[in-house]
Amino acid sequence: MSDHGIGASTRRKEDYRFLTGNGHYLDDMALPRQSHACFVRSPHAHATINGIDIAAASAAPGVIGVFTGKDLEADGVNPLICGWGITDKNGNPHMAPAHPVLATQTVRYVGDQVAVVIAETPDQARDAAELVAVDYAELPAVAAPKDAMDPDSPLVHADVPKNLCYDWELGDKAATDAAFGKAAHVTRIDIVNNRLVPNAIEPRSAIGEYDAGSGNLTLYTTSQNPHVARLVLSAFNNIAPEHKLRVVAPDVGGGFGSKIFIYAEETVCLWAARKVRRPVKWTATRSEAFLTDAHGRDHVTHAELALDADGKFTGLRVNTIANMGAYLSTFATCVPSYLYATLLAGQYTTPAIYCDVQAVFTNTTPVDALRGAGRPEATFVIERLVETAAKETGREPAELRRRNMVPADAYPYQTPVIMQYDCGNYGASLDEALKIAGHADFASRKAEAKSRGRLRGIGFSSYIEACGIAPSAAVGSLGAGVGLWEAGQIRFNPTGNVTIFTGSHSHGQGHETTFAQIVSDRLGVPFDNIEVVHGDTDKVMFGMGTYGSRSAAVGGSALVKAADKIIEKGRKIAAHILEASVDDIEFADGNFTVAGTDKSMDIGAVAFAAYVPHNYPEGLEPGLNETAVYDPLNFSFPAGTHICEVEIDPDTGQVEIVNYTAVDDFGTVINPMIVAGQVQGGVAHGVGQALHEGCAYDASGQLITGSFMDYSMPRADNTPFVGLGYTATPSPLNPLGVKGCGEAGAIAAPAATINAVVDALWDLGVRDMAMPATASKIWQSIQAAKAAA
Repeated sequence: MSDHGIGASTRRKEDYRFLTGNGHYLDDMALPRQSHACFVRSPHAHATINGIDIAAASAAPGVIGVFTGKDLEADGVNPLICGWGITDKNGNPHMAPAHPVLATQTVRYVGDQVAVVIAETPDQARDAAELVAVDYAELPAVAAPKDAMDPDSPLVHADVPKNLCYDWELGDKAATDAAFGKAAHVTRIDIVNNRLVPNAIEPRSAIGEYDAGSGNLTLYTTSQNPHVARLVLSAFNNIAPEHKLRVVAPDVGGGFGSKIFIYAEETVCLWAARKVRRPVKWTATRSEAFLTDAHGRDHVTHAELALDADGKFTGLRVNTIANMGAYLSTFATCVPSYLYATLLAGQYTTPAIYCDVQAVFTNTTPVDALRGAGRPEATFVIERLVETAAKETGREPAELRRRNMVPADAYPYQTPVIMQYDCGNYGASLDEALKIAGHADFASRKAEAKSRGRLRGIGFSSYIEACGIAPSAAVGSLGAGVGLWEAGQIRFNPTGNVTIFTGSHSHGQGHETTFAQIVSDRLGVPFDNIEVVHGDTDKVMFGMGTYGSRSAAVGGSALVKAADKIIEKGRKIAAHILEASVDDIEFADGNFTVAGTDKSMDIGAVAFAAYVPHNYPEGLEPGLNETAVYDPLNFSFPAGTHICEVEIDPDTGQVEIVNYTAVDDFGTVINPMIVAGQVQGGVAHGVGQALHEGCAYDASGQLITGSFMDYSMPRADNTPFVGLGYTATPSPLNPLGVKGCGEAGAIAAPAATINAVVDALWDLGVRDMAMPATASKIWQSIQAAKAAA
């Protein structure tokens, strides 16, 4: 292994510019003659628009234009789309009410945009937006998903009965019911997976630019998938033909899923740039981000686990109500269905599983994928069930898990809910986690804590996730509107340095380092001679972006395929230069060698020769520049066990995480330092959901956690330092053997943390704890348990 090859903890080459303030974030950009947009937003969760008066705003200082949804409609701009079709249990397509870019007749959540003001400065745009007079007739609203289907609840969309987007099922209901009929024990839980707000460091931002000479449009945007943005904006929103539209996503300060989607604001900036013949810029305020970035999670679930007398799981039955918000976001429908129910087998051999999901509309911000996207929700259901079952049946939680885990020799393993796991060794991860966490000594630590008046608990989460989304044929059969391949290009310059072009987008993951390591390792090119280009549809051929921990497994694999083409082309060039047969040319460590001789030339020399094709034989094309498009064979399935240990002050309810262990199987680890950072960040995200974060609406649909004064984000002093361990079963489904690491912490940590909190309180009589488990909630539970004792 070289200092920079696969497996090396190479320092991130992109960090220098980030840490020295030399990044190129979108809000840093200012184009000549740039104007600024401010959106007029609904203060009501549900209201009819009787009229919009823009006269005063249009006459305000600095105003260039004021537009409403009727202006977009007049120009043929189509509503926003949802890109994943779901067929319900009766064979019908999901309900898909129109999602206007700017509302014209009805607003359906607080923050729904009804008009936009374009002005010379941001302040002038904001001042003029205050002058737009919207005549609303307020309507009743519904905010809680459990209330959405009540007969007395108002309809979010008049043409969607019971607010039901779809009623979908997966699994064998009859077999599952039969398993419960024979069960020796049934564990039942009712849980809420709390709604989260993404809160990237950099809020969403966009600049639309129009070139009147060429008719070309450019959208600079904080996007995780610029090519998909171009496709949707051209093919579905009718903004511009695809060949006339360029989308650029420069440095982006975090996404976590919320920047995958096509939003109204970015669409309007692009459209308005042509309208006013000037660049139009918008950057969300933090308050706008709370209101309009697609939220995550928001499930209400009843789940049951059937066990036989030996503690073997025989059946799993899950009923979930999933909140879609007021409209369907770009990929919203697949999150509580194919990214959730298909993972309900977890790491276990449960033979019969049935899940029913009712997705509902409410008068709240649209909900879509957020780090983990369906997998955290599934893991929370399973791991809370297993932990509770262990306590109810008097079994040690780790041993109950081990008893039911898929054996290491059972792969590929077909679950009852579509997925076929590629490889794994779940018992090894559990053993390593127990060792690192010092589980054998937990009882003594608990006793010592008790002597100090503290309650100590330990919780497990043996998670699995599906990454590398996914083979196009598979996702197409499940309703995806796009293929999920990835493109990669490797271009040698004549002087031997290399430019990589990838359709994966980096918004904090360290791709510029990771992808350079892959190519350096494969081609023997010095790491520092490699540059990675991404995020620009005019520079990168095609791509599908970054989400679902797919970049290494799919984007990295595309680069491996492109590198293999480079080697094949290089062998032909070397054979010509070295006067040997192509079949005799071997390649290793960056050198092409004639087998059995000392005749060789390095890849830099081959690259130079590729651009000086004197006397090339017929059919040998000059240049060294290869492209590959990789479509994965299947998902990859990272898995592992996380163990959280907490202490609780019973007088205040305050939780302290005193030990956190994460043992993960990510297959091949390309850069351990980057992977460690991803795990640490993911655990912070998961602990945030478990103990701090919770998005709340009141009954009228008003967001009551609309700022950091109300919405508690985890801080450094709330975040545990994670004890890391790895087991490695390289995936056989991609050439790198990687599985994906970006979401594991966010998937595993909520269940591990809540299981630890409940364990600490179990002896007092507390049996469950809703997320976020704030000090106030815990203290109240302790008092209630004491009163009931």
